[in-house]
Amino acid sequence: MKIVVIGGTGLIGSKTVAILRQRSHDVVAASPKNGINAITGEGLKEALAGAAVVIDLANSPSFENKAVMEFFETSGRNLLAAEKPAGVRHHVALSIVGTDRTPENGYFRAKVAQEKLIEASGIPYTIIRATQFMEFVGAIADAGAVGNTVRLSPGLFQPIAAEDVSALVADIALEPPRNGIVEIAGPDRAPFNEIVARYLKAKGDPREVVKDPDALYWGGRVEQHSLVPLGEARLGRIDLNEWLRRARPAA
Repeated sequence: MKIVVIGGTGLIGSKTVAILRQRSHDVVAASPKNGINAITGEGLKEALAGAAVVIDLANSPSFENKAVMEFFETSGRNLLAAEKPAGVRHHVALSIVGTDRTPENGYFRAKVAQEKLIEASGIPYTIIRATQFMEFVGAIADAGAVGNTVRLSPGLFQPIAAEDVSALVADIALEPPRNGIVEIAGPDRAPFNEIVARYLKAKGDPREVVKDPDALYWGGRVEQHSLVPLGEARLGRIDLNEWLRRARPAA
């Protein structure tokens, strides 16, 4: 089966492409690097010819509110428009748990706009909402840091390893379209500040994590359940301790 992975050379895309190829599928790792660009439309028609499934893992190079909205709306429209004449039977897109619960976050608003384009397209689809990746916990700590203090909300946090995200995306892409949302998350759920404190301690980072209910996450306030699944979710296999153990030799 031919599967096109938009953003197929990125963190999640490259792993997803490898998994699907191991399962003997014909996979196109689409990215601007190889002449397939969802923003300009370059190469989309040729790449999608004969494709049964499209997995959209593209990410905006800018997190600025206007730029990220333009990215997801433009890429979404171009991609969906190209899929219709190609006869794509399943559109899969990676989104974020809690996108519709944190409207102050410009990135989350852009993902909601992307989801709405997919839902209105008429193409069978599955939207996969994932919790934050373990690979980004360090950047999250840096964003909340002032000097040697990291201020974070005590709202619940349930990060997932990129390896698990890729495996679950590959599985879901090969299933029948849900025409709805599937949520995925890591196996550990704990207050945001506690998980980041565990991460920093394991990395030998001396910064102190302070619990602050008013601390913002990328511009948005985090309530207790803002960033975790509210109902059923598929869980990854790699917990934070295991991920840290695996990451340690590369640190």
